[in-house]
Amino acid sequence: MSNFQLSVLCLVITLGIYFANKRLYRRFRKLPLMPLVLTPALLVLMLVFGHISWQNYIGESHWLLWLLGPATIAFAVPVYDNLAVIKRHWMSLTAGVVTATLVAVTSSVWLARLFMLPDEIQRSLAVRSVTTPFALAAAEPLGGQPDLVALFVVVTGVFGMAVGDVLFLRLSIREGMAKGAGFGAASHGAGTARSYELGQQEGVVASLVMMLSGVVMVLVSPLVARLMF
Repeated sequence: MSNFQLSVLCLVITLGIYFANKRLYRRFRKLPLMPLVLTPALLVLMLVFGHISWQNYIGESHWLLWLLGPATIAFAVPVYDNLAVIKRHWMSLTAGVVTATLVAVTSSVWLARLFMLPDEIQRSLAVRSVTTPFALAAAEPLGGQPDLVALFVVVTGVFGMAVGDVLFLRLSIREGMAKGAGFGAASHGAGTARSYELGQQEGVVASLVMMLSGVVMVLVSPLVARLMF
């Protein structure tokens, strides 16, 4: 089998696993069965046990990464449909986004330094709390490694989504907008998906906060690079 044929086969398998996983998750709403969790795990097993290199896998699957950008922008549609709600709370949402972004960056870098992690990991961790397209753009002036950035973003999103409901319960947070803002700021895409499961308002706020957090991170990343590295 040629490299091209192998790449095409990997693309077909990737899409097949993903759509099968989505159907499975619709039937059994369990965290380990989420497409963001189970699909990557199955693909990693396929690459490892099939002795398939990353270059062969990504050859014809690279456009799936490109689709992350349009997919993120698509979250703006429900935001536009709910502008009235957003206008009423724009000040608190803006303050929350800026605060959450700064706390995420500083805490990530300081903890990485506390545990004496390598410099490239520190730089890659700094942008872990924004969704992948924004994180990759923000990582450039910081000198982060794209593969590490993508890994940390996914882990952060899944972890935040997994513990979010528990934290809201423990902290007695019942307001839908607060839950949406928390998920959007702390666990970006995964949290936004979870927010839409909770309700329309939660999902809209999470979408807005996720996008604003990404924009803020991209804008402040050159300053972070100068001040912290």
